[in-house]
Amino acid sequence: MRSARHGTRLAAAVAASGLTVLLATACSPTPGQAGGTAAAPVPGASAPAASAPPTIDPADVTCENMLSPETVDAFTATGWTVREDPFVILDLELPDGTACTWGDFSSPTNDDLVLFGWSPISQADADATKAALEAEGWLREDDDAGVIITEDPDAALRVDEQGYGVTYLFGDGWVKVSDTRQGLDLIELG
Repeated sequence: MRSARHGTRLAAAVAASGLTVLLATACSPTPGQAGGTAAAPVPGASAPAASAPPTIDPADVTCENMLSPETVDAFTATGWTVREDPFVILDLELPDGTACTWGDFSSPTNDDLVLFGWSPISQADADATKAALEAEGWLREDDDAGVIITEDPDAALRVDEQGYGVTYLFGDGWVKVSDTRQGLDLIELG
């Protein structure tokens, strides 16, 4: 597996930027698939300071500006690039949203990927999507930041140190996604 050397380069770049980044796979497992490999935080790194999220027109959201410049620099310093995709939850495509997968796309194994996404969403779509995810076995938590919907950790391919795999955060008129709950902290829009 080639990720040991690559992961070391990424960890060094991320540690230099002072950010916590969890390496995890951006794919959800098929139903019934066991998982649970923990993604390790970068030693000595700290979470970004809490501040009010910037206001931005959804049409202006990009993979580069949804994250801090330091996070983008840490990814690009390792040779990672980003693939931008439509923001899709189950069968609902949110046309004003952006989903971003960062990784080394020159590698055929491409086993180190991180996912971040943000989209505006109507209350009706948010309510229907949350209910559909819960019906498929995703877990719901009400949080001060909004409603968190996360995949069942027993079915997750990888989880963060708190046991969360792919996680959605539904706020007031928007939704974020990351491959771990801790990854949501790196998305500066809200």
